[in-house]
Formats: sequence, structure tokens, C-alpha cells
Amino acid sequence: MTKKLRIGSVTIGGGAPAAIQSMCNTNTADVEATVEQICALEAAGCEIVRVAVPDRDAALAVGKIRSRIHIPLVADIHFDYKLALQCVDSGIDKIRINPGNIGGEDRVKAVADACRKNSIPIRIGVNGGSLEKPLLRKYGGVTPEALVESAFGHIRLLNKFDFDDICISVKCSSVPVTMRAYQLLHERTDYPLHLGVTEAGTPKMGVMKSAMGIGGLLCLGIGDTFRVTLTADPVEEIAAAKDILKAAGLRKEGVNLIACPTCGRTKIDLIAIADEVEHRLEGCTKPITVAVMGCVVNGPGEASAADVGIAGGDGEGLLFRKGQVLRKVPQEHLVDALMDEIEKL
Repeated sequence: MTKKLRIGSVTIGGGAPAAIQSMCNTNTADVEATVEQICALEAAGCEIVRVAVPDRDAALAVGKIRSRIHIPLVADIHFDYKLALQCVDSGIDKIRINPGNIGGEDRVKAVADACRKNSIPIRIGVNGGSLEKPLLRKYGGVTPEALVESAFGHIRLLNKFDFDDICISVKCSSVPVTMRAYQLLHERTDYPLHLGVTEAGTPKMGVMKSAMGIGGLLCLGIGDTFRVTLTADPVEEIAAAKDILKAAGLRKEGVNLIACPTCGRTKIDLIAIADEVEHRLEGCTKPITVAVMGCVVNGPGEASAADVGIAGGDGEGLLFRKGQVLRKVPQEHLVDALMDEIEKL
């Protein structure tokens, strides 16, 4: 089990559920726009949010933003350690730094001392695109071993200054490299791990990469918090993250919709029916499994674990609960009958 850390009101590690993160793409100095986006992310289910802090104006805005939101706020700092100190003074909940790019050890010590004094955790963020040149030469490029060695170098530096409230990420754009790096970290340390496949891309491929990388690790019991990085509205990251948690069996909130892929036995317009069911269940928060099956072969029997479901026939279908047929329903009324049954649950 990983070490427990408190990020504001959220606990990560120590057996706590994996927390969903995202990052604003607004200008942090624009307090109104940033708060508006964070509120939208929070409404979608985001549990921790990060903002870029590239300059003093952004650092000075952090306190104003923090006072108007409800979820923990993380400051993303590069190069200028004074920005980290300003964010600590402004009440930030967590700092994300790469200790190797904010200057000499005295500057790392200043950040570590400030964070320790204020009980603020630090995430060491190692990225494939910013690996130290000696490590790139040693390993011949971005490898899992190089990412992990970089992380441990930064850990030792913070430990040197008596700081140990650490979370680690080792991201790159390669799913296999990222997964192996996290597996190595999981074997060698008990620090909480922040998962992600960086630069995953637009939603079509980005969700796929994240589902493979993040979801695969979560299924192995690895990961305490994560972000799905998409070239899109950050709110889309939250929807994808919740789906990944559902698919990994780690979250039960909301509907788990299962549907067969159809085949030559299907006599109803199953694709349209499944789409309609998914749409009509978007606001449903019941922790239930709903099945939409194409025929009686893959109907009540194969979907017997579903709380409720429908299976197609020829112009009609079956409504069932836990594998037990309730009644036959004309095709045109199948979805309505299903929704009525869900209301009873």
C-alpha cells in the first residue's frame, strides 16, 4: 500500500480511491475564466485541479482562485522557485515541480522548507520530453529505466532537505514505456503515484491511449490519482476518467451499460436502441448494470448479471431482470419499458 497524502480535502494513497484530476487551459491570471472552468470541472466530477503558474501574475491569482473553488488546487511550477513560494503563501494545496529545473539546491531547499512548514505535498513530475541529458545518453533515449532513475534522483534531493510528502509521476507519450515505468516505481517505492499518458492527443486516440495506460495500471492495483490528458475541453477529460474507473471496476456510481455487438441473428435496430438508451441514461446516478442485447441467444442468459435489460426478437423483445424474463414488449416500446423498469430500481 502506498503512503497516504492529504491534498487539501482529498486523500490520495493509503488505499483511498483513485482521485480524478484535470488541468485548466485558461490564463491563470484571468481569475474569472479560471474559476468558471474549475467550477465546470468540479460539476463534471473532477476531484483535484491543476493550474499553470508561469509568471508572477499567475502566482498572485492563485489565492483568489483558491478562495472561490471547492476542490484542491495544484500549482504547476517550472524554472522559477519564487513562484512556488508565492503559491505556498497564497494557500495552494499542492505543488507540482521538477526539482531539476528550478535552479540550485538552495532553491529546492527553499521550496521544500516552505511546503513542509505548511503541510503542502509536492508532486515530482518527470516527463519523457524533459529527461536529463546524461540519462538520455546512459539509456539511449526515453526508457522506463531512465524515467524511474530521474524520479529517484529528485526524490533523493527532496529527502536531503527532510521533505517526504511526495507524489510521483513518470509520463511520456508511449503507452508501453509509461506503463513499465510505473510498474518499476510500484515495485521500488511506496510513494503515491499520479498516472497519465502525456500528450495523448485528441479525444479519439487520447481516450484509447489513456484507457490502455491508465486503466491497465489501475487494474493491476497501481495508481492513486490520475489525469486523462486530451487536446480538448478539459471537461471531456473527466468524462473519460469516470468511464475508465467504471471499466476497471473501481467506481460504481452511475450506470454500467453493456450491449452486444450485433450479428446476423439480430432482428431489431440494436445500434439505434443502444444509442437511445445510453442517451436517456446520461443523468442516471443509480449504481446499476443495464443490458441491451440483440437476441435471445445473448439475452437474459449471457446478461444475467445485469440488474435490468432488454433482448431483441423479431419485431418484439424481452424485458428481463437478473436473467429472469419479465415479459415480451413490442420493439417500438422496448426502450420505454426498460426506462420504466429502471425507475422501479
